[in-house]
Amino acid sequence: MEPLKLRHERTEPLDPEAVRPEVTEWDQQAYQRIVSTDLTSEQAERIRTPEEVFPRQRSVLGLHWHPEFVPVDLVTQRVGNMFPRCDEQLIIPTQHNELMALGDYAGVEIDCYSLGFNLKVQLLAHFKASRLERADVLKGMLAHTFKYRASQLWEFIDSVLEPAFAERVEKAAAKTGASDELVRFVRVQLTKLKQLIDRNEATTPPDMLKNKIIRNFFNTLRERFDEQLIGHAQFFLNAVKKLVKRDFRLDYFYRTEEIIEEVRALDGGVVIPHPEQFWPILLANYDVDAIEVWNPQSREYTEFLIHVVSHQNASRADDRRRLLVTMGDDTHFGEKVICPEHQDPDKANRELGVQPAWDDLSIRKGLIVARMDREDVIGEYRARLG
Repeated sequence: MEPLKLRHERTEPLDPEAVRPEVTEWDQQAYQRIVSTDLTSEQAERIRTPEEVFPRQRSVLGLHWHPEFVPVDLVTQRVGNMFPRCDEQLIIPTQHNELMALGDYAGVEIDCYSLGFNLKVQLLAHFKASRLERADVLKGMLAHTFKYRASQLWEFIDSVLEPAFAERVEKAAAKTGASDELVRFVRVQLTKLKQLIDRNEATTPPDMLKNKIIRNFFNTLRERFDEQLIGHAQFFLNAVKKLVKRDFRLDYFYRTEEIIEEVRALDGGVVIPHPEQFWPILLANYDVDAIEVWNPQSREYTEFLIHVVSHQNASRADDRRRLLVTMGDDTHFGEKVICPEHQDPDKANRELGVQPAWDDLSIRKGLIVARMDREDVIGEYRARLG
């Protein structure tokens, strides 16, 4: 293989031996590091110890957050340290397509398909944990969704490696200024990663076989290759990922109505998260308990969404329960154990229970008109879950 001459690289051309497609012992060790769910003492302490404390906040609402592989007892320790004077809380984990319980409650974030407007949407579902004993049908649906959703990883890899997806590579390269040499480098490393997954799949935790494994693997390469090279590779890969997500087939997901029906059969609650990402869901009149009006990814239309909830409540018949306003921090705890210099700052900075819009003076009036505050929502939603 001839040396790779990367136009953006300021160092000497890469050693051909360093980019050979054969998997080395270094590659195997790097793979094992990124798929390990065992936390070091330093990582555990990082979870326990928040960077900021909120001594004046007396209530904590956590209906949209992801433990990932981080033990929930460490999460609860962090929450206790962040809110030392908290005396009212409702904290329910919502792992992607995987039911998880914490104390008396369980939750999940579910990918589903809304046929009416041809979009993948997501729902948050929450339950009393005791009701999961009769949740076989929902568990089966989630297992299918989890497996199918994870298949996006293989399409992501194939999009870079297989000639059938050459158009995606061309579009991503044009968008990110990736040279042919850079694309070749990415293909070599993805070929290694694909081999590593095949060799280690039986011992790799299923939750690690997602798109993020590519980002994490390339981050390990910063130990061996130019920082600018890896940064550009990540930029190119992110552009490919967006194309994969855009074109991902939706008809294998369960329909939104089917998911809601199963959740209601278990006396569960349903929340629409970050609706501004798929706004037609607001017009679908689904049987839901609440609309999430703010989270770190969706905060541009918070005031408008509060108005939408107020308007819908004003027009509802007396015998229908009112829609609630919720806010979600969308914390991903797996991001917090990654080396700080390799973290996605947008995700790493999210904190369970930190939803500043509740106390934003520009938003408070709308919340007052809607008769919503954090304590009221906690009490009313808890009562609905039984």
